[in-house]
Amino acid sequence: MRGKWARGIVPSGFAWIIKDQLAVCERPGGFGSSHRRVRRQEEIIWIRENDFDTVVSLLVSEHNLHNYEDLGVGWAQVPFRGADDGIERVVEVFERFRELTSDGARIIVHRDELNDVVGGLMAGYLLWLGLVPTGPRAISITERLLTRPLGNPGRRIVALVVDDGLEAPS
Repeated sequence: MRGKWARGIVPSGFAWIIKDQLAVCERPGGFGSSHRRVRRQEEIIWIRENDFDTVVSLLVSEHNLHNYEDLGVGWAQVPFRGADDGIERVVEVFERFRELTSDGARIIVHRDELNDVVGGLMAGYLLWLGLVPTGPRAISITERLLTRPLGNPGRRIVALVVDDGLEAPS
């Protein structure tokens, strides 16, 4: 491939949460009846060409994960359903994010769609890292980054972090 097609296309919903470290997007190629194989390939190419080290899938199923390998992109599956998974699982996910971004590595996180669960997880992560001081501030910043309001499923995740007074271990 040559020209602009060799660079791929930006994944739907792409947004930086922590610049040059952690980004989010919709599942490459879309999901359900709107999923397109060619779009998936073009979005994975963009991820590769923009120097992401790992794609992190929050999905429970392993559907299409082999496509990352086929295109030379590292991936990790870190299943997360939402606040009902509990605070222990939230902390495990946060610790995995931190592990994957160590040494300056860049990750891009997705579920099928960029929804309240992803937004709440990102707001909670910013709070857990100590990058923002309060839950409401973490929610506000995440809403601006994602250009969408954070509904109850996301706010419940942030509340788990606030209620437990969690901070990332040094």
